[in-house]
Amino acid sequence: MGLLLLLAGPLGGRGSGVAAPAGAPVGTTLSAHAVYVVQPGDTLWSIAERLAPQGDPRSDVTALAREVGGDTIRPGEKLLLP
Repeated sequence: MGLLLLLAGPLGGRGSGVAAPAGAPVGTTLSAHAVYVVQPGDTLWSIAERLAPQGDPRSDVTALAREVGGDTIRPGEKLLLP
């Protein structure tokens, strides 16, 4: 998990703590398997909603929480999106 965070690049997002790719405006749909840099105000839930805007975000929230080892994320942290 730590190695994935080191390899990840800048991303930004809305909600659950995961950010979208660098420069992506809030509300932009995210892509699976991309590296995302957590932005201020992000939550795991908001990031998961951006990954599957028409679907149920719960499985993505669970996967993201498993990756970070909990439910807390910090701005600047890099995540590999499920």
